[in-house]
Amino acid sequence: MVLAKRTSKNQITLPKAVVEAAGLADYYDVSAEAGRIVMTPVRLQQAEAVRAKLAALGIKESDVEAAVRWARQA
Repeated sequence: MVLAKRTSKNQITLPKAVVEAAGLADYYDVSAEAGRIVMTPVRLQQAEAVRAKLAALGIKESDVEAAVRWARQA
């Protein structure tokens, strides 16, 4: 077990060994699950995977534009 201390500004320095084991990343998805803080490395190049998923679902750019227009209606 490796400890990380929270500062008065709610900052935590991640231990090098833990970061290397999880995979180096500049950004992390952070969530709370059953009293635990869960951090998952986010790789921004995953945009291509999102585009592929949208294509597989048949969602086009015009669908997104229409959804945004609908959501912004007062």
